[in-house]
Amino acid sequence: MIQQAFAYKAKEILESDDNVIGLAIAGSWLTNEIDEFSDLDLILVTRQRISSDRNLMLDYAKKLGNFVSGFTGEHVGEPRLLICLYDAPLLHVDIKFLTIDEFHVRIENPTLLINKDKQLEKIISQTVAKFPYPDYLTVT
Repeated sequence: MIQQAFAYKAKEILESDDNVIGLAIAGSWLTNEIDEFSDLDLILVTRQRISSDRNLMLDYAKKLGNFVSGFTGEHVGEPRLLICLYDAPLLHVDIKFLTIDEFHVRIENPTLLINKDKQLEKIISQTVAKFPYPDYLTVT
């Protein structure tokens, strides 16, 4: 599957980066609902904040493959997200850039590909993932 090949290549590329604490996979990968049309949801956890600098986000994304285009996720309320398109093979990859402190708040428990000093594993074991369900209002 192309998503798996991309994820493991990203792991190889990012493992030696001193700023990288962890790389995780989320989304349909976790529920075994991934197919040839699915995107790949990556979470990149770094020592220094990357999400405050669009150019740094793009630099990381460009390292991972044949990058075609990307844009940030403000339109879905997530400016730390970079929505990317890669070619050869054609693949949609969402990369969420988090610091270790930001990783404490998550909607699911991702699969860990890079977990330096077991920092992400420790956070997952000590905190609870919580999906943000809508706050329904009643009209009176």
